[in-house]
Amino acid sequence: MDGSPEARALKRLSFIVPAALTLAAGSFSAPASAQGVDEFGAYGGLEDRKVQESGQSTAVEIRIGRYVPNVDDEFDNGATPYEDSFGDGDRFLFGVEVDWQLLRIPYLGTLAPGLGWGFTKSSGDALLQDGTGRSDQTTSLTIMPMYLVGVLRADVIARETLVPLVPYAKLGLGGALWWVSDGDDTARTDSGISGRGTSYGYQFALGGMLLLDFFDPSAAVEADNSIGVNNSYLFGEWYYSDLGGFGSGDSMQVGTNTWMLGLALEI
Repeated sequence: MDGSPEARALKRLSFIVPAALTLAAGSFSAPASAQGVDEFGAYGGLEDRKVQESGQSTAVEIRIGRYVPNVDDEFDNGATPYEDSFGDGDRFLFGVEVDWQLLRIPYLGTLAPGLGWGFTKSSGDALLQDGTGRSDQTTSLTIMPMYLVGVLRADVIARETLVPLVPYAKLGLGGALWWVSDGDDTARTDSGISGRGTSYGYQFALGGMLLLDFFDPSAAVEADNSIGVNNSYLFGEWYYSDLGGFGSGDSMQVGTNTWMLGLALEI
C-alpha cells in the first residue's frame, strides 16, 4: 500500500505545496540561463517534457472564490431569509480538491475521479422576532460543500503545442453539511428543531488552466526532479451546484452559481 501512486502522492503533499508556490511566483520572472544536461536531466530550455518528466498520477487544487448560497431561490412567495439575515454582500469559500488521474486518453488528456471539500461562513446581527430590527446577538450560517466528480482535462494543447492552456470540465454529485448558530450555540426553532442539516444534489464546472511551466521550463524540470511536481497551473473556473435534493424539497438549497480561482499541481 505504501508503494502505491496514491500513497506516494499524499506523502509528497506535506512539502510540495510551499515549493510549488515559490515556483509559481518565480515563473513570471524567468532569467536567461545556460542550456545543457547534467546528472539531474535537461535544463535551460532543452527539456523534452514527454521523455524527462516523472510519472503523473494526481492533481491537487487549492481553491478560493465567491460563494453565496442560493437559499432564497427556494421561496416562490418572494421571501429572502438569507439576504434579510446576512445582506447581499459577497462571501468567499476556501477549498481543496484531489483528482486521481487514472486514465490518459490519447490525443485528448486525462480522465479522473475527483474529491473536493470547502468551507464558507456568513455572519450578521440576528433579526428580532417581531421584525422591528436587529439584536446585538450574532447569527451565522456555516456551509461545508463536498463533492465527487469526474474531471476531464484536455492537456494535449499544452503538451503538444506552444499554447500553455488546458481547458477542463467537471460533472458529478455534490453535498454539504450546514448549520445555523446563534452566538456560540446551534440555533433551534421554537419547537426545538436543531438548525443543522445535510443537502445534496449535482454540480458541474467549466474552466481553464494556465501552464506555469511555459514561463520557466528549466525550473519546471528541476521541480519535477526534486519534488515530483510534473506541472503547475493557475486556473479560473465557472462552478454551479444545485444542492436542493434533486427537487425533492427535503434539502435546504445551499448550492451556488459562482467562480473559483486557484493553484493546481500535477504530481
